[in-house]
Amino acid sequence: MMRLSHILLCVLCTTLLLYASGAAFGAERFPPPQFESGHELPLTITPPPRSPTYELIDMAVLLGALSLASWLALKKRSRRGIFYLTIFSLVYFGFWRKGCVCPIGAIQNVTLALFDSGYVIPVSVIFFFALPLVFTLFFGRTFCAAVCPLGAIQDLVLIHPLQLPRWLEYPLGLLGYVYLGAAVLFAATGSAFIICQYDPFVGFFRLSGSLEILIMGVCFLLIGLFIGRPYCRFFCPYGAILRILSWFSKWRVTTTPDECIQCRLCENACPFGAIQAPYTAPAPSNYRTGRIKLLVLTILFPFVIIAFGWAGTQLAPTFSRMNSRVRLAERIHLEETGRVEDTIDESDAFRATGQPIGELYDEAILIGKQFTRGSMFFGVFVGLVAMLKLTALTTRRTRINFEPDRSRCFACGRCFDYCPRERARGELTCGSKPHPTG
Repeated sequence: MMRLSHILLCVLCTTLLLYASGAAFGAERFPPPQFESGHELPLTITPPPRSPTYELIDMAVLLGALSLASWLALKKRSRRGIFYLTIFSLVYFGFWRKGCVCPIGAIQNVTLALFDSGYVIPVSVIFFFALPLVFTLFFGRTFCAAVCPLGAIQDLVLIHPLQLPRWLEYPLGLLGYVYLGAAVLFAATGSAFIICQYDPFVGFFRLSGSLEILIMGVCFLLIGLFIGRPYCRFFCPYGAILRILSWFSKWRVTTTPDECIQCRLCENACPFGAIQAPYTAPAPSNYRTGRIKLLVLTILFPFVIIAFGWAGTQLAPTFSRMNSRVRLAERIHLEETGRVEDTIDESDAFRATGQPIGELYDEAILIGKQFTRGSMFFGVFVGLVAMLKLTALTTRRTRINFEPDRSRCFACGRCFDYCPRERARGELTCGSKPHPTG
């Protein structure tokens, strides 16, 4: 743990030095012009850039919150501490920072920087994107436990959790990967930042927003009264990345501090269905059935991947209309061929630039080809995830105790309060005699 803290400290110091040297600033380099005619600049849909000092504070607070969440979940094993940190994160990263920049939306910034050499990503955005991933590799999903404001606002409204059946939960779990693939596709082509555009809770954090997004956020919160963290579990694209990385985490949350007495209280206490029951080796007949299923899936694997890739290419024309230049080219074509009589502001503004219409058409064709390739990879990615999920259902490892599923556990600590062995440990820590457990 001390070695890791030294590594993180070095990473932070290096990041701060790069930031101070002016490698990439999120602040305005060129102030807006001053108008003497009383002109007022329009309101933007994103918060104004924060000063370098505030961005340094934000990065320090993120590092501190992740470190504290990991300590509370893995070492202290305190649900109360995690709860208080959840409130702090909601206030600071949500309402105070207005939900921006967040690691979830930073997926799009990182993607655009990889595909567009002209886009310079601020160091603070890289920091917010990468640091929770690093912590997940070491400590599991402690970012989701008490640092993410989107998870915090859902966690605080959960009053009567209901368990979803497995047949429904597993297909819903695929939606996050679909959302991730679509977000990367649209960001890579410079078309849209759909994660930010359809963030269900940013309207609450900024006390503003479109009516549709506010209604969507209210719906998520209403569902969240009974279904634990519906957005985090089934839609969050960043959560999809964390689910993959959590399988390789060095340390993770356990349901009990020592031996498991299999009381099943932790299983009943988890609102996310993340506790796995003990599992022994199946009978020889069932074992053969499982091997046959695995063999069939292995044979079907390449055919399913090819089918999903082909389906992705069929969606390319629809996806490409998310790009403003493609939409403009289609509109100009309709106006030039007389299919529509009136014009729109965008087409009038384009004609005022004097750019040849042929160049616009060529640009739209090029973007369409990018979407064809990108949509194929999108389909392959979704097919790969779907097949891996099916394969995981046919292969199980032996478990002798109740254990959290690494990918589905949010490290919220609710199981701590219900574990008799945890209570006994707490009483011993306080110096009193523990109650006997069954």
